Amino acid sequence: MGAQRDLKRARRRRGPGHGAPPELVRENGTVREVRVPPLVDPPVSGSTADIPFTNAAEAPGAVVIRRRTGGRWTPVTAAEFAHAVRATAKGLIAAGLAPGGRVALMARTSYEWTVLDFAIWAAGGQSVPVYATSSAAQIGWILRDSGAAFAVVETAEHAAATRAAAEEPGAGPRPRLWVIDEGALDELAALGRDVPDTEVTARRAALGPGSTATLVYTSGTTGRPRGCVITHGNLHAEAANLVQMLKPVFEEVTGLKPATLVFLPLAHVLGRTIQIACLSARIEIGHCPSVKPDELRPELASFRPTFLVGVPYLFEKIHDTGRATAERLGRGASFARADRIGVAYGEAALAAYRGTGPGPGAGLRLAKGLYDLLVYRRVRKALGGRVRYAISGGSRLDRRLNLFFFGCGIVVYEGYGLTETTSAATLVPPLAPRPGTVGLPVPGTAVRIADDGEVLIRGGVVAGAYWNDPAATAAARDGEWFATGDLGGLDEDGYLTITGRKKDILVTSGGKNVSPAVLEDRLRSRPPVGQCMVVGDGRPFVAALVTLERDALDHWLAVRKRPRDTPVSELCADPELRADVQRAVDYANEAVSRAESIRAFTIVPGEFTEENGLLTPSLKVKRAAVADAYAREVARLYGD
Repeated sequence: MGAQRDLKRARRRRGPGHGAPPELVRENGTVREVRVPPLVDPPVSGSTADIPFTNAAEAPGAVVIRRRTGGRWTPVTAAEFAHAVRATAKGLIAAGLAPGGRVALMARTSYEWTVLDFAIWAAGGQSVPVYATSSAAQIGWILRDSGAAFAVVETAEHAAATRAAAEEPGAGPRPRLWVIDEGALDELAALGRDVPDTEVTARRAALGPGSTATLVYTSGTTGRPRGCVITHGNLHAEAANLVQMLKPVFEEVTGLKPATLVFLPLAHVLGRTIQIACLSARIEIGHCPSVKPDELRPELASFRPTFLVGVPYLFEKIHDTGRATAERLGRGASFARADRIGVAYGEAALAAYRGTGPGPGAGLRLAKGLYDLLVYRRVRKALGGRVRYAISGGSRLDRRLNLFFFGCGIVVYEGYGLTETTSAATLVPPLAPRPGTVGLPVPGTAVRIADDGEVLIRGGVVAGAYWNDPAATAAARDGEWFATGDLGGLDEDGYLTITGRKKDILVTSGGKNVSPAVLEDRLRSRPPVGQCMVVGDGRPFVAALVTLERDALDHWLAVRKRPRDTPVSELCADPELRADVQRAVDYANEAVSRAESIRAFTIVPGEFTEENGLLTPSLKVKRAAVADAYAREVARLYGD
């Protein structure tokens, strides 16, 4: 059944909306504020630490996790998970973790990460996630700033980096360290064997909604990362309202018990809150330690989730892989037509759903059916075969790509949020998709547009402070609102669109303000472009630094029967390659005025990666670092 019929069926059963309608505040005829009431009342007691034990008490045999062991997915019941959490918590207590003590947790997404996170809470502690790709300097800063006295890491390499960080001058006491690959969970369980279960119960009972749950450090596009103080109440406001908003509708859409594969880094707040939401609702989850498409695809095929939470990069890669496969088979033109048909079908179907158009005509429906056999089912298969809906966050998803996936039978709901808002502050409602926007406030949240266009947020999801940084805490407040630093606008129905980052705005020498995000998001969505950065601050026109995405470049070379090892430096001036990049630039320029458009670009060798310090762990460009690394290329763009 197609995405359009799925939505109509769910809407008939549940009515046109879910929960109270949004309240719009207009000023001078323009929507300036939108508020959505909560679907779940704020808790007056308890904490996130209770989730495993509540599940074990209410449904001990329910499968809450499927764990990858021995090449297969092994079910973990609620009772088994709670037992693992309790045993690990007892080990932390025996090791000396005091109530309110902090434990750094550095590992890729895994079952063990999840056990440890809940165990730290069950022991009354606070978790401090560290990205598995962090450098010794980054680890050292987080350990020193957070005051974590304990650390659990995944590998021997992580342990060496952590020990090196602890040896730096001014690093403070060396944390006690356990290594997951060397049996950390078994070691902790043995250590805590003599701690009574009642001690864990007492520590959990001492926690409340206002207790600090975790210090989550921002990814740090500029300067040092800041630790966001996120409470158990913040996590509940996010997870509980998302569950009530999404789960009933999504169950009806698929007719299946929801299940998802978590592959986003759990050190990032989005992956973590989705995991908490799923466990609280007893939605089955599995874990994959990689977001790289070649490593993720086989895990999706074996786990077969019904929904996914990802970032635009995933959806871009699925689309590009489909195109590349078709071209290798000599069916590139067929894929191009399928792409156009999917977008046109999605546009027409959504217009009909909203009551603003007649819907797809007979010819479009016939073409859609044909390309479902040739293309769209392969796209669904690449995501495991059962995915009917997905959530995309982290950055803007190209509207055209969103419509293509709708044509494939997969509804992608965009959301928007920050670490400081415990992940999603807005999300497209499940019964009212609107590609190109990031939706309405999540229930219990309000969004306002300041006089200068900055997006302000208020609600239970907003963290109250930055750790050890009262000045930054005060600076991020606009009265009772949290100032996000992002620019955006609200449409007539209260849907939010993000237009850029306030601090990233470029001002050309002619005085034109340009938001690079709109251009960069569209440019990056077109192969063979990889990462890119728009420049032009204080310059006479806007230009761009463009890198080439490795897989797309390999495909480009193969189609033209050129050596795969052709150096990028030789290709930077290749007329045919530049023509392909120019088409991507032209697509980006369609979204802006001529004064804001990219007038020149240069293809640069190398890539923007986390490893070379040009990307954050959440794949955001470190603009200052890129500008420094490619200063000569920027100068040449302007004839300096």
